[in-house]
Amino acid sequence: MLKRMFVAPDPGRARLRFAARAVLGIGLAVVVCGLAGHSLPGVVTGGLAALLALFTVTDATVRGQAVTTALLPVVGLPVLAAAAELHDDPMLRDLTFLAVVGAGVYARRFGPRGHSLGVFAFMTFFVAQFLHATPGRLPELSASVVLSVLSAVAVRFGVWCYERRLPPAAVPAPPGGTGLNRITTRQAVQATAGAAFALVAGQLVSGERWYWAVGATWWIFVNTTSRGETLVRGFRRVLGTVIGLALGFLVAVPVHGAPLPTAVLVAVCVFGIFYTAAVSYTWMMLCVTLLAESLYGLLGVLSPGLLALRLAETGVGALGAVLAVLFVLPVTTHAVTDAWIQRALRCVHACTAEAAARLAGTPDADPAPRVAELEQLLGRVRLSLAPLVHPLNPMRGRKRRARRVLALLDDCAREIRGLVAVAADPEASHDARLAAACWRVEAAVEALTGGAAEVPVAERPPVTEPALAHLHGIERALAELAAPLRGPSGSPLVGA
Repeated sequence: MLKRMFVAPDPGRARLRFAARAVLGIGLAVVVCGLAGHSLPGVVTGGLAALLALFTVTDATVRGQAVTTALLPVVGLPVLAAAAELHDDPMLRDLTFLAVVGAGVYARRFGPRGHSLGVFAFMTFFVAQFLHATPGRLPELSASVVLSVLSAVAVRFGVWCYERRLPPAAVPAPPGGTGLNRITTRQAVQATAGAAFALVAGQLVSGERWYWAVGATWWIFVNTTSRGETLVRGFRRVLGTVIGLALGFLVAVPVHGAPLPTAVLVAVCVFGIFYTAAVSYTWMMLCVTLLAESLYGLLGVLSPGLLALRLAETGVGALGAVLAVLFVLPVTTHAVTDAWIQRALRCVHACTAEAAARLAGTPDADPAPRVAELEQLLGRVRLSLAPLVHPLNPMRGRKRRARRVLALLDDCAREIRGLVAVAADPEASHDARLAAACWRVEAAVEALTGGAAEVPVAERPPVTEPALAHLHGIERALAELAAPLRGPSGSPLVGA
């Protein structure tokens, strides 16, 4: 976990800029709400709204990001109003909360925008419970949401829109299907069932902080597809919470809401959430836990007993998620992993074809977007294989094979990046052997995705031409992938 945090590559310092901009945007939102004369709950609401606006919006283009960000209050304000109006009606409040959970997960089928709006809707209802929002506070809280989203817009699309200089980010859609075979539909049912369990059990643990359990269930389902992914994410959430609570006793409890130290701690936590999100869910949850402790310190209710209660509610929420993915319309790890690996392999071929066309002089050939898509797909492959490579997985044979698959796919990506770098050189010349090598790459991909047991590759003498050397490297990696992907009969890479 420490290695993943401190050694993980950050190409173009994207994570660093992402985190630094978040601190700037959320800080501006807090200042604007404070200058508007809002109370502490209003300022907290604004800060959290800005955090969500900067964190959850992941459309491929800047224009798409701006549209999604503008839609956040359209979705969030009605949910906030419903939560406040139902504050004194527990039965209707709970049913509405579960409806928001189901709708929020179901919205993922509409891509990154649906995902962002679903998360914002859920968190708006969650924050209303966190701050005990009542109808009398609704105007102030609504104004805080609007002002904070506008502050986030000013920073993200005005002051520091570094995405304008980058190619559009490829955001792979989840595997499809129809009806209850569609993964997003199954997940909506699972999340609602898990949240219902967490809501009831969480209220038995605490009638005041029950929503923590529902929040834990919700966030365990975010960005997961199969039951294996969800189980691993649940473990990491609990682990991050435990470590964060331990640090809270050392840091947040002694600070106990003092304005200046708390502001510094909150800024550090915000930076940590954004900087670690892409590489370690455990580290991100550690930062989220410290952030929550700091906010409770500001509100004057932080105590060791409250920290213990948070751990208990997190455990309840994780249990709800585990029960749901195991027994309610389960989505097998094997099916999801196979789908992502096939898409990654086809993207490998697309990348090599675009790079070869660029070397051949085709004016509109541009492999950069394909490479970005490949990086996204490999991230999804790593997530889907996480249950197999987890240290607690007892199936050592499958763990070795899963690690081999990841290593060979990383080799493909490295060779493709080298090939694209060569293609970007205006002095690079086309070699007639490139077309033949690209054809062999396509044949290898077709053999792997079509279920062939072997992908034969002839021994080739060393070459000095860089592009051809990279293509030969891709061929070798694809040929070696046949063994771990097509294991002995009865022993698939990922169990059903």
